[in-house]
Amino acid sequence: MKEDPKVIYPEQAPDYYRDWGFSPAIVSNGLIFVSGCTGTRDDGSVPEGVGEQTRIAFKRINLSLKEAGVDFSDVIEMTTYHIGLNHHLKEFRKVKSEFIGEPYPAWTAVGVSELASKGALIEIKVVARARG
Repeated sequence: MKEDPKVIYPEQAPDYYRDWGFSPAIVSNGLIFVSGCTGTRDDGSVPEGVGEQTRIAFKRINLSLKEAGVDFSDVIEMTTYHIGLNHHLKEFRKVKSEFIGEPYPAWTAVGVSELASKGALIEIKVVARARG
């Protein structure tokens, strides 16, 4: 039986989600689709290093996961977008391991030429299973 999609909008989510016209996450048919998150700080600034950007992005994803009643252990798929993929991948993987553990989700890493947030080096989107 199909269910209507449910918008997940954490209270701490930055206002730019509303400004850009997309949901931080959607729950539909037992899955949670978390929109791509960059490492942009709450004030709109972007740290220079990929490590800090990655940590911020995962923390932002965690807000949506928690609001949906799940955590990183429920993530089943992850897609990451990188400017300078091969140059930053080692540091990205190091920070990723702070959030993502076994059993590891399916993961696709894509090199791109630019992202929507000026100065962003990475963007992460995930799909998780809903509980209940």
